[in-house]
Amino acid sequence: MEFKIERLGHLGDGLATGPVFAARTLPGETVSGDLIGNRLENIRIVEPSEQRISSDCSAFKRCGGCAMHHAHPDFVANWKQGVLIHALGAHGIKAQIQAIQTSPQNSRRRAKLSGKRTKKGATVGFFGKASEIVQTIEPCKVLVPAIMAIIPSLEKFTAQFGSRKGLLGFWVLSTSTGIDVSVDGMEHQSQSDLGPFAEWARLNGIARLSVGNQIICEHQAPWLTFGQVKVSPPPRGFTQATLQGESALQGAVARALNGVDAIIDLFSGMGTLGLPLVEVSTLHCVENDEDLLDALAHGVRHTQGIKKVTTEKRDLFQNPINHTDLVNYNGAIIDPPRAGAEQQVRQIAQSQLSDIAMVSCNPVSFARDANLLVEGGYSLKWMEVVDQFRWSSHIEVVAHFSKN
Repeated sequence: MEFKIERLGHLGDGLATGPVFAARTLPGETVSGDLIGNRLENIRIVEPSEQRISSDCSAFKRCGGCAMHHAHPDFVANWKQGVLIHALGAHGIKAQIQAIQTSPQNSRRRAKLSGKRTKKGATVGFFGKASEIVQTIEPCKVLVPAIMAIIPSLEKFTAQFGSRKGLLGFWVLSTSTGIDVSVDGMEHQSQSDLGPFAEWARLNGIARLSVGNQIICEHQAPWLTFGQVKVSPPPRGFTQATLQGESALQGAVARALNGVDAIIDLFSGMGTLGLPLVEVSTLHCVENDEDLLDALAHGVRHTQGIKKVTTEKRDLFQNPINHTDLVNYNGAIIDPPRAGAEQQVRQIAQSQLSDIAMVSCNPVSFARDANLLVEGGYSLKWMEVVDQFRWSSHIEVVAHFSKN
């Protein structure tokens, strides 16, 4: 049975009439395979697209970590921009994207890896596409070399401490002072295991080791730097996926808020986007995760020569900041989760904030929230796409809104 791929879905799968979903196919291609439900399996490319390229990653066919190694980089960039333009167009908003900034290969500094103990030892890697089988990822075109270098050590940990009945999860972050590792799936552990855990970390050069959120040992505090402020993230604390992507977002936010001297940072996390601005602006950071705020505040207390920084623990979904309470600021950063922040944006739309830097990882919720701002009298000045998740369908955008 043959199908003509008409377009890509939001997860990067090809779509034919039906709809029929065909993974790792491209618009214009004729493909065949076995139709199971609404998905095409055992796909064969009958007529390839001119945008199809040969993947230079030997793990691509078995690994589920990437979805678009088969597509030319220019096609992927144009497709991601098109998804954003289409989402805005559904609300009648016309806008141009002034840049797309794609992180280079081998730049992903954080990852969630899985470890499976086997009869012969252990395997650590990503799950295969649509499966629960852990696949080896050597070589990997995504992860930074520092993470790839510790995979053999994670395999030793899995073989020594893992259970044959379950999986271990490794939350890994590469920082300027070393690798931070937090382990999931250690419910069977006892207090007697903690000493061997710490010894494993010491022998393998791990800066900090945690089980869940419990820090087992810290041979070297992991540090991230935002402007002048050094912050040590809590275990599994949210960080941007690549250093290059983080820098691109920070630069775009700084351009959007140029000349603003009193900023409120909503969904601030550890202050990734706001702290680089505190040389010239005061900053009020609002976040619901107390551990992230504590890390931010600790970094600020140990930094000299910056403007006043304050923090507030608050659930902005349940308790958005009222527009009347925004009068003390003339600029805002808002970087909500994928669902967006409809109620908070409704309040911002009623405010007199002069400039807003909005960051989003979901074009659909971004377009909805952008429309609320436009209806409230704001103009969408410009947008940039920041592609930190290269070879994936993931899209991030930063946009500048202003109110005259």
